[in-house]
Amino acid sequence: MAQGSKRRARKARGGTPRAVPSTRRDERVAREHHARRAGVQADRTLGTVGERPSGIFGGVPVSEFAIFAGLVALVIGMLNHGGAALEVGIIVMALGVTEVTAREHFSGFRSHATLLALMPAVVVEAIYALVIGVPNQRILLLVPVIPIFALCYTLLRRHFRVARHARVVGHR
Repeated sequence: MAQGSKRRARKARGGTPRAVPSTRRDERVAREHHARRAGVQADRTLGTVGERPSGIFGGVPVSEFAIFAGLVALVIGMLNHGGAALEVGIIVMALGVTEVTAREHFSGFRSHATLLALMPAVVVEAIYALVIGVPNQRILLLVPVIPIFALCYTLLRRHFRVARHARVVGHR
């Protein structure tokens, strides 16, 4: 009967804690939770982390001005039905966009792997079309483009994951 009374006494006590709450345990749990959250955030590839990286020209938004100037030249070229303004507008806009996306991608701020992998693929396609000529079956233009895109995309994704992890771990 003595054992049955002990059991009832434990049940009667309920969920009251036996020990004094430990601040060290709470701090350890908070550190583990923060480390787990940082690990999950480091593995995440969507969204942004931290502040946008500053431009290579300091506070002057040269790339943004290049994108705007390229857009203006592109519109003028389209209104004139082609010509040098259209070509210059496309090139200037592409350079501005490439700088902004590369800066954000390589710092781990936001992934632009698809867009950045597309740039060399398009250049290779243009060179291929100029040197060899446009084939009768235009699908053949993709022959050199697909492997270039796949290789660049794989390398850019790998680099972004490393940069994102370094960015998240560095913000602790």
